[in-house]
Amino acid sequence: MRAGELLGRTAYDLRGRRLGRVVDLVVRGGLPDGRLRLTDLVVDGHWYGRVSDRLIGPEHHPSGPWAIRLVARRLARSTRPVPVDQVRLDPPVPGFPRS
Repeated sequence: MRAGELLGRTAYDLRGRRLGRVVDLVVRGGLPDGRLRLTDLVVDGHWYGRVSDRLIGPEHHPSGPWAIRLVARRLARSTRPVPVDQVRLDPPVPGFPRS
Protein backbone atom coordinates (compact mmCIF):
# COMPACT_ATOMS: atom_id res chain seq x y z
CA MET A 1 0.00 0.00 0.00
CA ARG A 2 1.28 3.47 -0.88
CA ALA A 3 0.74 6.64 1.12
CA GLY A 4 -0.86 8.31 -1.89
CA GLU A 5 -3.65 5.73 -1.81
CA LEU A 6 -4.66 6.95 1.68
CA LEU A 7 -3.99 10.70 1.60
CA GLY A 8 -7.04 12.78 0.76
CA ARG A 9 -9.54 10.01 1.49
CA THR A 10 -12.52 10.75 3.67
CA ALA A 11 -12.24 8.98 7.04
CA TYR A 12 -15.20 7.76 9.09
CA ASP A 13 -15.30 6.22 12.54
CA LEU A 14 -16.72 2.72 12.98
CA ARG A 15 -20.20 4.15 13.64
CA GLY A 16 -20.15 5.96 10.30
CA ARG A 17 -19.54 9.51 11.57
CA ARG A 18 -17.31 11.63 9.35
CA LEU A 19 -13.93 12.41 10.94
CA GLY A 20 -12.44 14.42 8.08
CA ARG A 21 -9.80 13.94 5.41
CA VAL A 22 -6.58 11.98 5.80
CA VAL A 23 -3.73 14.50 5.65
CA ASP A 24 -0.80 12.46 7.02
CA LEU A 25 0.23 9.00 8.19
CA VAL A 26 1.97 7.77 11.33
CA VAL A 27 4.21 4.74 10.87
CA ARG A 28 6.44 2.90 13.29
CA GLY A 29 9.13 0.32 12.86
CA GLY A 30 8.02 -2.82 14.51
CA LEU A 31 8.02 -5.69 12.11
CA PRO A 32 10.89 -8.19 12.42
CA ASP A 33 11.89 -7.81 8.77
CA GLY A 34 12.41 -4.04 9.21
CA ARG A 35 9.27 -2.92 7.41
CA LEU A 36 7.26 -0.02 8.78
CA ARG A 37 3.82 -0.55 10.30
CA LEU A 38 1.00 1.95 9.77
CA THR A 39 -0.40 2.79 13.21
CA ASP A 40 -2.41 6.02 12.84
CA LEU A 41 -3.96 8.28 10.24
CA VAL A 42 -3.79 12.02 10.84
CA VAL A 43 -7.25 13.35 10.07
CA ASP A 44 -8.23 17.00 9.64
CA GLY A 45 -11.88 17.91 10.11
CA HIS A 46 -11.37 21.64 9.51
CA TRP A 47 -12.19 23.37 6.21
CA TYR A 48 -8.49 23.81 5.45
CA GLY A 49 -7.94 20.05 5.36
CA ARG A 50 -10.97 19.51 3.18
CA VAL A 51 -9.68 22.06 0.67
CA SER A 52 -5.99 21.23 0.53
CA ASP A 53 -5.70 17.63 1.85
CA ARG A 54 -2.38 18.47 3.45
CA LEU A 55 -0.74 19.89 6.54
CA ILE A 56 1.01 23.24 6.44
CA GLY A 57 4.71 23.49 7.28
CA PRO A 58 4.44 24.79 10.86
CA GLU A 59 2.17 21.85 11.70
CA HIS A 60 5.06 19.51 10.83
CA HIS A 61 7.82 21.59 12.46
CA PRO A 62 6.42 24.03 15.04
CA SER A 63 9.20 26.60 15.08
CA GLY A 64 9.65 30.07 13.64
CA PRO A 65 7.98 33.41 14.24
CA TRP A 66 5.27 33.44 16.90
CA ALA A 67 2.60 34.78 14.53
CA ILE A 68 3.07 31.90 12.10
CA ARG A 69 3.03 29.37 14.96
CA LEU A 70 -0.21 30.93 16.25
CA VAL A 71 -1.91 30.69 12.85
CA ALA A 72 -0.69 27.10 12.38
CA ARG A 73 -2.07 26.10 15.80
CA ARG A 74 -5.44 27.67 14.99
CA LEU A 75 -5.63 25.84 11.66
CA ALA A 76 -4.49 22.56 13.24
CA ARG A 77 -6.91 22.48 16.15
CA SER A 78 -9.09 19.85 14.47
CA THR A 79 -6.14 17.79 13.23
CA ARG A 80 -5.72 14.59 15.23
CA PRO A 81 -4.26 11.10 14.91
CA VAL A 82 -6.75 8.23 14.78
CA PRO A 83 -5.69 4.57 15.15
CA VAL A 84 -6.12 2.67 11.88
CA ASP A 85 -8.25 0.00 13.52
CA GLN A 86 -10.85 2.68 14.38
CA VAL A 87 -11.17 4.16 10.87
CA ARG A 88 -13.15 3.32 7.74
CA LEU A 89 -12.14 5.04 4.50
CA ASP A 90 -14.32 6.09 1.61
CA PRO A 91 -13.70 4.94 -1.05
CA PRO A 92 -12.23 1.76 0.47
CA VAL A 93 -8.56 0.93 -0.08
CA PRO A 94 -7.64 -2.73 -0.74
CA GLY A 95 -5.37 -4.01 2.01
CA PHE A 96 -6.31 -1.28 4.50
CA PRO A 97 -7.40 -2.63 7.89
CA ARG A 98 -11.18 -3.15 8.17
CA SER A 99 -11.87 -2.32 4.53
